[in-house]
Amino acid sequence: MALSRLADDLVQRLEQLSASDSQRQKPWLSNRKLRHLQGISLRNLTVNPTTPSSRKTIDDDSVPNTLQSPTKLLAMRELPSPIPQSRSFTDLKRRDQFCSADATAAAAAASPLGTSGSGNQKERKNKAQILRRRSTLRWAGASPFIRQHRLEDIAGNRMANSWFSLHCAGMDQPVYVSEVVGRAMNPDFKHFDLNVCGPLVSRLDQVTCNVWARTEDMTEYILLLRLEVNLRSLQYVGKTLESFYHPLPTNCVVFHFQDGVYTSLMDMPPVKQLPAPVTTASAADARVHDDSRLQSTSTYDALMRLANLDDCIQDALATREKLETQINAILERNHRALDTLCSRSQAVDKLSSVKRTITSAKKQLRQSKQRKEEIQRSLEARRTAMARGRSSQEKTKSFLSEAQSSMSSSENLLRRTAEDSMGQIRRICEELQAIYPIEPIPEKPLAFTICSRALPNSTFEDMDKECIAAALGYTAHLVYLLSFYLSVPLPYPVRPYLSHSLIDDPISAGLPQRTFPLYPVNGHYRFEYGVFLLNKNIEYMMNPDGAEGY
Repeated sequence: MALSRLADDLVQRLEQLSASDSQRQKPWLSNRKLRHLQGISLRNLTVNPTTPSSRKTIDDDSVPNTLQSPTKLLAMRELPSPIPQSRSFTDLKRRDQFCSADATAAAAAASPLGTSGSGNQKERKNKAQILRRRSTLRWAGASPFIRQHRLEDIAGNRMANSWFSLHCAGMDQPVYVSEVVGRAMNPDFKHFDLNVCGPLVSRLDQVTCNVWARTEDMTEYILLLRLEVNLRSLQYVGKTLESFYHPLPTNCVVFHFQDGVYTSLMDMPPVKQLPAPVTTASAADARVHDDSRLQSTSTYDALMRLANLDDCIQDALATREKLETQINAILERNHRALDTLCSRSQAVDKLSSVKRTITSAKKQLRQSKQRKEEIQRSLEARRTAMARGRSSQEKTKSFLSEAQSSMSSSENLLRRTAEDSMGQIRRICEELQAIYPIEPIPEKPLAFTICSRALPNSTFEDMDKECIAAALGYTAHLVYLLSFYLSVPLPYPVRPYLSHSLIDDPISAGLPQRTFPLYPVNGHYRFEYGVFLLNKNIEYMMNPDGAEGY
């Protein structure tokens, strides 16, 4: 009953939409052929059958969840009165009460006085309260994760893989087979064009649509729906499905045409009613009623124009096929001429490519000649240079014997000069030793005096500062003179000013001052560093002789 009421409401809604759309834009009845069909969709796909009725009525007493639970206690506290029993329980166990109530209501309606309106309302209210069913769910108090999991299971059980096929009368094979849409309750299939099937199919308005479906629990597809529909009997839904907000029935097949979307609310074509026997009394009323239901159709002239247009189209197709045949015959007759033209064009292309190749080869040859000339000029220059080198080599060989004799005499002269220089250096050193005599101090190892002035060794305390300054001044002057006579450059230049001699350090980095005194001053470390540098100069001068500084 609920499904029939839903179908009736949907039919009325579609009629209202069709009436409102016909005022704005009437559907094209002539455009409901298979050639105008663009696509098919399914709505509210349901594969699993409805749950079969149990052998006995389910009462609340037989449900194990009727115990006192926190959810039920909360529901009982919210209601003003205790929760009544379900309707099924009332229908089974209080049927006599309802029968007596119905009899009382009938007797009250039959009496001339009747009952007051307030009494009837109160009685209906009490009856409604008795028939009210509880609104609690079995898993209303479950965790959100469990509820979400159960909702996903319910939605997943309704998902199915589906496809459809279109069949026409008199044909063994389907005219169209769609693709498979996986896991969907409202599958939308790809649009198609049946004009490629020829006029024998595209001009029909009768078609059979077979819908196949399979859930995850099934091993193969089952024929879910077989719909034999006349395209002229479809109900107009609207331009698109998005503009239609009324709920559609289960397994509803939606047809997409050029002017909008259509559907069929019944699984069979509309039944034609037999005309009832018309009496003379109702003949006029029937005629008036039929006149009001008349609808305007195409005129004879329009139909004739359509027929002529169809003939013209067929003639054009035949003419096209004839022209194609003639063109193919002409091409076959002139096959040799066409081959000659093709070979000529190929020869022209080949000739142009050969010309391009010749041009590039000439360019490469010209570049090669230029390179050859450059190499020849380079070889001539090298030959000339080699000839000059040979002539100079011959001249050098002629002077080589004379140069060898002069070289031997030069070597002897160099040896005598070196011996004389060493003798002079030895004499100068002896004179310097006589000027600045250096003698060891008895009973003190590695302790010396210069000009009877004791040289400091490592400690400068408890000594005469003037004596130390004079001894270091003599030493600095002696080192300065020996560096010139021995031709040994000092790494640390010395400025001999006797008792106020100085020494420079140009090598070390990061020093604020480069000059250090060789006489005691207030900054004792500067004096010690100057003595250290003087010792390094002496060590550097005596290293070639294998000696070390003091």
